[in-house]
Amino acid sequence: MKRYVIRRLLMAIPLLIAISFICYLFINLIPSNAAEVALRVQQTPLITDEMIAEMEEKLGLNKPFLIRYFNWLTGCLRGDFGVSYVNPTRTVSGELLRSMPATLQLAGASFIIVILLSIPVGVLCAVYKDSFFDVIMRAFIFISTAMPSYWIGLLLMWLISVKLKLLPTNGNGTIRHLILPAITVALSYIATYIRLIRNNMLENMKQDYVLYANVRGIPQKAILVKHILKNSMHTCIVAMGMSIPQLISGTIVVENVFSWPGLGTLCISSIFNRDYPVIQIYVLLIGVLFVLFNLIFDVLQTVSDPRLRKDS
Repeated sequence: MKRYVIRRLLMAIPLLIAISFICYLFINLIPSNAAEVALRVQQTPLITDEMIAEMEEKLGLNKPFLIRYFNWLTGCLRGDFGVSYVNPTRTVSGELLRSMPATLQLAGASFIIVILLSIPVGVLCAVYKDSFFDVIMRAFIFISTAMPSYWIGLLLMWLISVKLKLLPTNGNGTIRHLILPAITVALSYIATYIRLIRNNMLENMKQDYVLYANVRGIPQKAILVKHILKNSMHTCIVAMGMSIPQLISGTIVVENVFSWPGLGTLCISSIFNRDYPVIQIYVLLIGVLFVLFNLIFDVLQTVSDPRLRKDS
């Protein structure tokens, strides 16, 4: 098991380097001069070639590409992500730390909603297969999967906030501000995991060990919880682990719909302002989160499943 974990860690290192290189490469392929963009963002009235050359030297853009990438990568490893083009007095790390708590709060609340609703509903859909409840839930899965998150957010805002006047439409600071954006982010993931848990449980119900457990006279509740649900959740561990970075990255649209001051709002404003250092670090952060959580929950699944532990 230790060798498996070490091997997975070693495999993650070149993957992270490749992600950082692709991220840096794509930003540098944008057909515009980053030094000129920085001057325009800072509202410089008259931009000359000398000013552009001076800004290139200040930002290190006059060096070869690989040297600039190496300097940027070593800076990232030290926690130095550069400065914002919009406000040179602010560092990129400072901007991330300012916006991160709001995004983590939204993603955490959404993840809790997903867990609390998807597991019991998925179990009930499997136990009462083809019942009225199962048909209604499958229709909900189809509709919520087809609807984009921003449209769900606008509908909830119109119904709950405008018509019923129960919750605020935007901002943050209280639980009431958190409810609508958290439900909006969670809805599409709830539908995914209801379908996943339902299908896994139906597949496990056909296995021989369920028949043998019934023959032995084990209570149906014990068979359902200790055997069918337990074995069904093995395949959901990695998927649920991967939903954490998906929730963090998926808030980018919802945060702008509800004016939630998180990483998504920061990223969108950086795109409009062409604040390249912030965009680079945001993309790199999401990529690192995907690799990290995939590694963690893959190891956890291997630990929890004896068959995978034996294969590893």
